Amino acid sequence: MSDQQLVRPVPISGFPEWTPEVRVVELHWLDTIRRTFESYGFCSVETPSVEALDVLMAKGETSQEVYTLRRLQADGDDTGDGRLGLHFDLTVPTARYVAQHFNELVFPFKRYQIQRVWRGERPQAGRFREFTQCDIDVINVDQVPLHFDAELPRIVHEILTGLDLPAWTININNRKVLQGFYEAQGITDPVGVIRIADKLDKIGYAGVERAFADELGLDKDQITACLDLAQIRGTDSSVVDAIDQLGGRSELLTEGLDELGFVLDSMSDLPSGSVLADLSVARGLDYYTGTVYECKFTDAPDYGSICAGGRYENLAGSYIRRNLPGIGISIGLTRIFAKLVADGQITTGASCPSDVLVVVPSDERRQSAVRTAAILRGRGLNTELYHQADKIGKQLRYAARKGIPYVWFPPFDEGGEHEVKDLANGTQTSADPHSWQRAAG
Repeated sequence: MSDQQLVRPVPISGFPEWTPEVRVVELHWLDTIRRTFESYGFCSVETPSVEALDVLMAKGETSQEVYTLRRLQADGDDTGDGRLGLHFDLTVPTARYVAQHFNELVFPFKRYQIQRVWRGERPQAGRFREFTQCDIDVINVDQVPLHFDAELPRIVHEILTGLDLPAWTININNRKVLQGFYEAQGITDPVGVIRIADKLDKIGYAGVERAFADELGLDKDQITACLDLAQIRGTDSSVVDAIDQLGGRSELLTEGLDELGFVLDSMSDLPSGSVLADLSVARGLDYYTGTVYECKFTDAPDYGSICAGGRYENLAGSYIRRNLPGIGISIGLTRIFAKLVADGQITTGASCPSDVLVVVPSDERRQSAVRTAAILRGRGLNTELYHQADKIGKQLRYAARKGIPYVWFPPFDEGGEHEVKDLANGTQTSADPHSWQRAAG
């Protein structure tokens, strides 16, 4: 050992990492999400981790949490990297991507993107500085058909159901309903109201009421109307009736209610309670203009949203003189996964993907073991070759600790036969590496 001082390994707050057996489960989740996205015709894209800083800083409150990119050893004249920032979501990069590749894409452009994003916020339960998002977006020239507003949450519903999560609800609203209603109440800063209303789950009704009065100068009747609207819930057209009873109508409000009703009707075949119109959902990001989504665990209402998104009219307009509206929704994979890990609800098994461990009987027989592993691997079996000639008991213990279900014994002597051991039931039988099949199940 050298005299070099050891650096104590400590976790970095807000940057989660998993042990191999937990990571195996996360990879299974990712495969499920990817398969489902592709089953609906979405194609995969991947964008750089960085975007132009001026673009990131222009996109709403979250832009204030951007990590900038700067080379540690940069000299005084090297300022170029300071114009770059790590992306805080995948929607802004997608807008730039679509504008850049406009002439190469087929519209409507249906893409999915599964990548890590970074936000410089205070780490806490469900909030991380680095996390994985799983996004789908539909972007089109001039107009995105409204049926996509119902298809995207349906896709998320299918994924969350397949992952067998604790109870959750997809809450849906429409920014036109909010803005139209606020304007009908004589409010001159409806976007400001939306921004404050989006903090309802953080500061409560009393906090929102104070902010309406102190920051926007709303009168008592306006505040009451806004808070009454936020309490409306429903699964059908009864939502429209409830809003009508609050008084005030506008063309924008009517348009928003029609869109919200269409989405609810289109999803009426899904299990009761899984999709809900929730007029408190605002989504504070500036670029949302129509349908908005927010999905939460039913029994953990104070935990952050596990899926979110909405419709935006022209996010790509920062880059190209074409009208490119879109609709998107994002699954917060890390937020969901971290909660289930913390709650002990992730069932782990093997710490590696190997189906078979091939024993190395001796140094002299190593090449025979190598050939056997190659045969099994060529037939589609994940096959690990033990790293050295060791006692057989030690090699078996290695397989058991990693959760590898089968151990393969190549011939210990020239002309001998192959055998395979099922570690689950302890049986060991003769086998041919060219034809052996692992047990079903």
